Amino acid sequence: MAKILGIGGVFFKSADPKKLREWYATHLGLAISPYGFCKFQPETMPAGGCTVWNVFDSKSDYFAPSTREFMLNLVVDDVAGMLERAHAGGAQVVGEIADYDHGRFGHFVDPDGNKIELWTPKARA
Repeated sequence: MAKILGIGGVFFKSADPKKLREWYATHLGLAISPYGFCKFQPETMPAGGCTVWNVFDSKSDYFAPSTREFMLNLVVDDVAGMLERAHAGGAQVVGEIADYDHGRFGHFVDPDGNKIELWTPKARA
């Protein structure tokens, strides 16, 4: 039987895709290809990292202050450091860094108004 094997990409629209790509490359260090995308290979994922698929209730305020119907989660090696980079690039940092059993989380809103969640997973024991 056919089955889903993972997330193959995250795609969203922007009024100025080139500008937003450049912002992510300049301020967060994404290696944007000549075709306009950034490719993450499984071997770059830290121990304990994974890709999560989840559906939130339409009344959830977890994506606030963004009014978008989606939120992107990026696995990073240093939540605080990446929030500093995003803020230095003009992003709005949202809330405080939070530590949970499954890792450390922080949030910012990018120049297009997308809420981005940063996650450093706890290494598996």
